[in-house]
Amino acid sequence: MAKILIIDDERAIRSTLREILEYEDYQVEDVDNGIDGLEMIRKNGYDLVLCDIKMNKMDGMEVLTEGLNIQPDLPFIMISGHGTVETAVEASKKGAFDFISKPPDLNRLLITVRNALERGTLVTETKVLKRRVSKTRQMLGESSALNRIKDTIERVAPTEARVLVTGANGSGKELVARWLHEKSHRAGASLIEVNCAAIPSELIESELFGHEKGSFTSAVKQRIGKFEQANGGTLFLDEIGDMSLSAQAKVLRALQENKVTRVGGEKEIEVDVRVIAATNKDLQKEIEAGTFRMDLYHRLSVILIHVPQLSERKDDIPIIAQSFCEEICSDYGMPTKKISDGAMDALKALPWTGNIRELRNMVERLIILSDKVITESDVKNFANPSLQQTPTTQGNGGGSAVNYDQFTNFQEYKDYTEREYIKFKLEKNNWNVSKTAEDIDIQRSHLYSKIEKYSLKRGE
Repeated sequence: MAKILIIDDERAIRSTLREILEYEDYQVEDVDNGIDGLEMIRKNGYDLVLCDIKMNKMDGMEVLTEGLNIQPDLPFIMISGHGTVETAVEASKKGAFDFISKPPDLNRLLITVRNALERGTLVTETKVLKRRVSKTRQMLGESSALNRIKDTIERVAPTEARVLVTGANGSGKELVARWLHEKSHRAGASLIEVNCAAIPSELIESELFGHEKGSFTSAVKQRIGKFEQANGGTLFLDEIGDMSLSAQAKVLRALQENKVTRVGGEKEIEVDVRVIAATNKDLQKEIEAGTFRMDLYHRLSVILIHVPQLSERKDDIPIIAQSFCEEICSDYGMPTKKISDGAMDALKALPWTGNIRELRNMVERLIILSDKVITESDVKNFANPSLQQTPTTQGNGGGSAVNYDQFTNFQEYKDYTEREYIKFKLEKNNWNVSKTAEDIDIQRSHLYSKIEKYSLKRGE
């Protein structure tokens, strides 16, 4: 339900407008002066404001200007009993959505309100979409570790050197790869990403190099591989430590000769690709174990960039958390919530095993569950539900991490337990489905069915 604020010093006008809008199922509040109106905008956040121009204490044009400073995308409809073309033009220049003369025509009023609300929704959706398709997020923080990474990117990006990015899951390896591409001479071409851990070992070669029609049972048409798609641009091989040895050999050849051959094909195809790889594994140990090729490691690691865990740069947490807060509140179309100093200290004190990804999820949870100011108490109560003790049935003398009262039957409990177990094993194996299926002793196709059944997603 849309929230509308009416600012007008005439009680009769406020009452009439409120009655009309509430009849149309809008949530309406009103105030008789601009100063109080601005305070309500700061505190409550509205989807639309109807504002008189001639008022005591503060002129409506001043309210319009200040209101848009508080909430830039807030639609204002200006109303006046002394309307002129000049006044309407001035209001439009200052950012008003529309201008209506008193007494307002009922049909015109309702149409204008509806259009203003639709415009506000479109503005919010456009912002979200623009950010989603924008090339790269900022690297937030001022810690010495992050500044070293930024400096390395500035030096390395303009070259053709291959880069190996290491670090724990969720630490920001993909962001480093994107900035290397954006600051390179290849920025105008594509950045093609491949998650080596998410692709079954028998399909990774087809994914990277493509295949010819009929080369294997399901190859019903020709497929262009990622190396060819990235021609002239950058290929980002994420979690390369999970790539099979046979695929590693072909990647090594492609890097040496700048040529690929599709699966089932004979023709060599020249490619001009800069490769950036990333892994959360210690590749030196993988080499010793015989699961990763030493020659490929040396080909990929011309430049090494290690991304530290969030727990190693906790001074960056306030900057990152505030940025996430502004972004998420914008997505939800609400005023930006304030994170108190105590809440920031509480966030900094958490272990952050999930790194940046975990921080974003926590900030989103806090925004949804907290009031206008996120407090230290909110962080302790909501930030990490897995650490909370949820009371079970009365009289058991204690608490449990699972509230058994939430299950209406035994099947619901079994489904919950199975989902949590599979999610835990997938995360433990870095979402390597083949390895997880082997680990829990079920067929890979069966595990894929379970993942689909429970809507499991990496990084949720």
